[in-house]
Amino acid sequence: MVIVFGSIGLDIVQSVHALPRAGETVLTEDYIMLPGGKGANQALAAARAGADVQFVGSVGDDDFGQRALTNLKSAGVDLSAVAKGSRPTACATISVDHRGENQIVVSSGANLATTTGQLQPHQGDLVLQQMEITPAQIWAGIDLAHEHGARTILNAAPFQAIPVSALEKLDTLIVNEVEAEMMAADLGLDHQDLHAACAAIQARFDLTVVLTLGGQGAAAFRQGERFMAGALKITALDTVGAGDAFVGAYVAALSADMSLADCLRWGSVAGGLACLSPGAQDGVPGHEEIAARIGEISLL
Repeated sequence: MVIVFGSIGLDIVQSVHALPRAGETVLTEDYIMLPGGKGANQALAAARAGADVQFVGSVGDDDFGQRALTNLKSAGVDLSAVAKGSRPTACATISVDHRGENQIVVSSGANLATTTGQLQPHQGDLVLQQMEITPAQIWAGIDLAHEHGARTILNAAPFQAIPVSALEKLDTLIVNEVEAEMMAADLGLDHQDLHAACAAIQARFDLTVVLTLGGQGAAAFRQGERFMAGALKITALDTVGAGDAFVGAYVAALSADMSLADCLRWGSVAGGLACLSPGAQDGVPGHEEIAARIGEISLL
């Protein structure tokens, strides 16, 4: 079982000709509401990629909460550990101008009420976390999963300093290039060479480090070895959610006991296909879609 312990919310996206200045009101014709939150995005991606998934998080007792859960329900994700509380469902308001520049305000809402009291990992489970809930609960979630013999996976996004005690209990750390650079700097490592930095993190904490490289694919570092997988040759329409699609599919492959190289390939295909549709969840590919394109990913 893949247990995703993390954030969920609703994105309200508005297209504007120009982003507002301080004190300015800008009118636009329409808006769209899309389910989001990195935890929910990754739970959906893992389920569509073929894993049995439980999502652990919190929503408000409101319409936004129901909307945010819609795609997870349709994908068959176990929602029995989702709590409803007095805080409103998390919400992001996103304004995008004609050049693609954006302004984003995120209200964490019910995500701040998520606690490890909702999390019940068992031996052999894979517990996947991100960094959009309260930091104390993230570290407690790693502790709890480790204590119960579950495999611990952290996608360090959005990045913040990670306690050494948490890193020592992780099985897998997943970062993109920006997060890897910030983490290397935080640990006092050379952040000019990200591959060397990831290899150093792997050696220091005896875990698997996965580095996503966008259109260049992904790399993984384990027990002194480096694995590299390429990317699909596509014309990206929207890269929002591509990283979450990668993580979810990678963990789904890991739960199916695929090799590390194949986990990278599985994640790379999912991340690439997610770029062909707008939004963080609507373009997340299914198991058959990923399997049909896996042969296009070279191992480098």
